[in-house]
Amino acid sequence: MFFYSFFVFIILQRLCELVIAKRNEAWMKRQGAYEAGQSHYKWMVSMHAAFFAALFTEVYVLNDGMYRFSFLLFSFFVLVQLARIWAISSLGKYWNTKIIVLPNAKVVLRGPYRFMKHPNYTVVAAELVLVPLMFQAYWTLAVFSVFNLCILAVRIPLEEQALTNETNYGEVMQNRGRFFPVKKS
Repeated sequence: MFFYSFFVFIILQRLCELVIAKRNEAWMKRQGAYEAGQSHYKWMVSMHAAFFAALFTEVYVLNDGMYRFSFLLFSFFVLVQLARIWAISSLGKYWNTKIIVLPNAKVVLRGPYRFMKHPNYTVVAAELVLVPLMFQAYWTLAVFSVFNLCILAVRIPLEEQALTNETNYGEVMQNRGRFFPVKKS
């Protein structure tokens, strides 16, 4: 029963995020923003949808719904969710699942963005590891960790280039680590 409730929670969370992203996209476009790197977005959405299908299949079909609950992993998951909320709320109307760029905007340097370039991608990567581990879905963990790395290898350069071309991103983010709070010299 816990897995089913947990699974529904994550799906509802993603749907809420898509509603927020759509609302933010409309607001940004009214301000003069545009979407960059559109061609990869369908692959990213497909990867996330396939992740949920694979997770459900592995836990309920291959593992017969059996798993050992880990309070430690669940605690890490809760911390990751708090980091997600921090990242999304720090960007406010500028947060999106797409690469939406507002020319001449000042890059947001609040919350985790004071310390690193891509905290939301760190959260997603952690989640793609933690959730399968919580339910011993090791095939899902292995396959979608690799898929996520492939998607990010395409997405991040597109996003950083668009932001560097249109905002002060290159200047203010040059000494920050991509995924971890590390100052580069």
